[in-house]
Amino acid sequence: MAFIVGIDGGGTKTAVTITHDQEDSLFTFTVGPINYNGGDADAIAASFEGIFSQTKLYCGNLQEVAHICIGAAGISNPLVINFLEQHVKNNGYIGPLTITGDQETALYGAQNAMQGIILIAGTGSICFGVNEKGEQHRTGGFGHLIDDEGSGYSIGRDLLSVLVQVEDGRITDTVIPAMVYEQLGLSTVKEIIGFVYDKNTTKKEIAQLAPIMTTACEKGDAHALALAEKCAANLYELVVPVIERLKLYESPIAIAGSVLQKSRFVKEALERKLTQSYPQTKLILPIKDAAYGAVLLGRSKMNND
Repeated sequence: MAFIVGIDGGGTKTAVTITHDQEDSLFTFTVGPINYNGGDADAIAASFEGIFSQTKLYCGNLQEVAHICIGAAGISNPLVINFLEQHVKNNGYIGPLTITGDQETALYGAQNAMQGIILIAGTGSICFGVNEKGEQHRTGGFGHLIDDEGSGYSIGRDLLSVLVQVEDGRITDTVIPAMVYEQLGLSTVKEIIGFVYDKNTTKKEIAQLAPIMTTACEKGDAHALALAEKCAANLYELVVPVIERLKLYESPIAIAGSVLQKSRFVKEALERKLTQSYPQTKLILPIKDAAYGAVLLGRSKMNND
C-alpha cells in the first residue's frame, strides 16, 4: 500500500505526517526548520536528512511513497521551490512532489477543506482564505525583514527594543529587560547588541523571546500589555482584507502558531477587535495540523491526476 508524506516546514521546526493513501493511520515526527529565507543551510540539509531517514524507516523504502507534499514558509521567494526540490532529490526521492505555501496546507488541515480562513502567527505571520468560488487571498508572510508583523519574531524584536530604550532612559518601569537578560544569559546592553547583530543569530532565536511578553503581561506590566495589543492590531490588519475581498463575513477563523495559541492576551485582544467589526466571526482551533493538511492536499493531487 502506497504512502503519502505531508511536511509542514516552518521557521522554527518541521512537522511530518505519513499516512497510507486511503487511510488515516498516522506516523508523525518533527525535525528542524527547512525555511530557506534566513535559514541556516547546514541545519536545513540536516532537517531533510532527518525527514527521509525516518520516512525510509516507516515506509520500508522511498519507492513505497506515492506522493510528498511540502507546505513551506518562504515560498514567495522564487528560489525556494528549486531549493526544496533539490534537497528532496538529494535524499533519493524522485516521485510525485507538491510544494506550496504553508498557508494552504495549514488551511486544509485547520478547516478539513480548502475553504475558509487560517491566521498563522508563529515565528512569522500570514493570513490566507479561500471562498466557496475557490477565490483566494493572502495577506502577510513576506519575511521578517519587511513583514511578519504580529509574529513571534516581531514580538521578540519589540522586546529587545524595549530593553535598549530602558537602558538609555526612554522607557521606565518594566520587567522586560531583566527577563530578556535572564533568558539570553547576558547582562549588558552591549552583549545584547552583539547577540542581535551577530551573523549567526537567527530569526528563530529572536522569536524564542516572545513568551516573555505573555509572562510580563501576567505580571501586569504596562509595556508588555501594550505590545500584546499592538500584536493583536497587526494580526487584525492581516485578517480584514481576507474577510472583505472574499466576503467571508461569517467564516470562522482558524488560528495557528504559538503567538495566538499560547498568549491569551493577544488572542483576547484580537477577539475584541473582531467582535466590534465582524460580530459573526469567531476564532477556532484547527481541526488538524498543517502536516496533516499537507497529506490531504497530496491526496487530492493524486486523485486529480
